Amino acid sequence: MEGTALTAPNSPHPKSALGHKVPAEHARSWLLVPASKPELFDRARDSRADVVILDAEDAVDPRKKDEARADVIAWLQQGNRGWVRINDVTSDFWEDDIEQLRGIESLEGVVLAKAEAPEQVTETFHRLGGTTRVVPLIESALGLEDATGIGRAVGAFRLAFGSGDFRRDTGMWASREAMAYARSRLTVASIAAGLPGPIDGPTTDDSLRVLREQAEWTLEHGMTGKLCLRREQTAVVNEVICPQNSDILWARDFIEDFEADGGVVRDGSDMPRLGRAKKILGLAEAFGIEVG
Repeated sequence: MEGTALTAPNSPHPKSALGHKVPAEHARSWLLVPASKPELFDRARDSRADVVILDAEDAVDPRKKDEARADVIAWLQQGNRGWVRINDVTSDFWEDDIEQLRGIESLEGVVLAKAEAPEQVTETFHRLGGTTRVVPLIESALGLEDATGIGRAVGAFRLAFGSGDFRRDTGMWASREAMAYARSRLTVASIAAGLPGPIDGPTTDDSLRVLREQAEWTLEHGMTGKLCLRREQTAVVNEVICPQNSDILWARDFIEDFEADGGVVRDGSDMPRLGRAKKILGLAEAFGIEVG
């Protein structure tokens, strides 16, 4: 137990504060909602998702981009807070996305589709006014090869994995083994760039059992968030990518024992374990978890 920062659930889940706002740097479930379906926006906002992303890219027919963007802007201007997945820099829609979203106070950030170079992130960030957070979505072999540079780009907030388009680009299977390198690479790139853990791609299978298994793959590879396609997926993702009761109790006990010994290092394992314990308790606080 002492060597594990997060573990897959195998016991009753800790109680989380209902309606607790999770900071985006720790957000686990990132719910994608088609921007062309405004009737779903409020339901997504009221879901268990840590973050709501209104998807103005692949989820919208090219002929309906303007209408969908207008619906997104209207919803945000009503005071609703959320993220928007915007079209990639090379598309015909990116500039309009940027120009019309700039200055909207309730826009929490953008997910930049098909990011393949650091300058795409930086230009997006500056064009949005230099304060809006950008999550580059890595969806190709080229993007993965420059993941560290993209993560270090001015404006980059967290990296995300567009696993479906990545498989289309590379011809790889969706299996755990085939995707292991890409997931691990994004985690290493994120840490090297000084970013929070990356956000994994979505599970397309309707089975919540399959979702749980794949969310454990996410966790196994050091990723700390996961894209979701349906509201019911968010609770499972939040449960898996989260410190468990045993994690939190171990962290409390270790810190109490360490402090009882005067905070003096006793052997070479103390400092790594202290770091893990503090991380676990920090996440528990970020997620509003209460353990009796």
